[in-house]
Amino acid sequence: MRIKLPALLLLTLVLGGCATSLRGTGDLGLIIERADGSVLIVESSNRQKLGRIEGLGDLSHASVVYSRDERYAYVFGRDGGLTKVDMLRRRIAARVMQSGNSIGGAISQNGRLVAVANYQPGGVKVFDADTLELLADIPAAYGDGKFSKVIGLEDSTDNRFAFSLYDAGEIWTADLSDPRRPVIQKFRDIGRLPYDALISEDGRHYIAGLFGEDGLVLLDMWHPEQGARRILDHYGRGEQALPVYKMPHLEGWALSQDHAYLPAVGRHELLIVNRHDWKEAGRIALYGQPVFAMVRPDGRQVWVNFAHPHNDTVQVIDTVTHKVIATLKPGKAVLHMEFTPRGEHIWLSIRDEDRVDVYDTTTLQRIGSMPALKPSGIFFTARAHRIGL
Repeated sequence: MRIKLPALLLLTLVLGGCATSLRGTGDLGLIIERADGSVLIVESSNRQKLGRIEGLGDLSHASVVYSRDERYAYVFGRDGGLTKVDMLRRRIAARVMQSGNSIGGAISQNGRLVAVANYQPGGVKVFDADTLELLADIPAAYGDGKFSKVIGLEDSTDNRFAFSLYDAGEIWTADLSDPRRPVIQKFRDIGRLPYDALISEDGRHYIAGLFGEDGLVLLDMWHPEQGARRILDHYGRGEQALPVYKMPHLEGWALSQDHAYLPAVGRHELLIVNRHDWKEAGRIALYGQPVFAMVRPDGRQVWVNFAHPHNDTVQVIDTVTHKVIATLKPGKAVLHMEFTPRGEHIWLSIRDEDRVDVYDTTTLQRIGSMPALKPSGIFFTARAHRIGL
């Protein structure tokens, strides 16, 4: 069959256009522009911005999880908005206003459920990841008809979630094997004002920090019958805590092979905890009050940023020597840090200078920069394959 030249040319252009538009998702990421209700889609390999998406509402305390194929980002807004973003088409795929005030969320192990932690009304709502249809509503009811703010919502194995009730001083777990009939287990009297939490990378250990008193709470998700127990009780015993300007973010707590590195509330220190017995193994003196302490993917370094008035500074800690090996001054208001999937680079959001910087984690030198409008959270798609992120 003979094809005329114009038709052949058109076919070549169409096929060529399709070929050049194909790409994977493994080197993509999303940056929150907190003041404008927008997000940037970026590529980490070439450190470039691919596009901006607007109309996501209040992103002043936004966080992100990813579908297991890395195609979709689920953005949790402070105003209760849950937005599904198509990372390849660079547009909003779906959006629901699911509460009046929310504080983050998680995605289930099988990738089918997205759960959101809410302040107002207090509780957890669970949605179908494909359609954002509401599947379950779990009110955080306690006492005599009261409802608690929910914080520290984390995904675990077997499609379970764990979360803390700030006002009630409780930890709950939700088994969502049947998402329309969640099975709730409650652990009461854990301590005053749990303010955030993390879960270990194997989904086993859920740890909540306490703002109302020195100490943390550990729940073994493999052995919930053992109940929640206190660890690092009274780590500031006999010493006056400093004023707290910004709460540590416990999802940024650093877990290496043998130790956990935990910000101490109201102190210029990281607590070193032995992961075998969950007892204190030491402390590292820091430049200011830590907010995020994030471990490089290979476990060799911990990068720490700080609350005001020291939020222009980042310190790097060697996890072998437990010494600070560098004190960097990237700029005003370093809000968030994110390692590339294998840890050769780290991206820092510099909110008050409207940019994101990229550092080489071997040389500790800045190797790139990108303009962004009041950037805060940075989230790469590799998070799709890790529990608790």
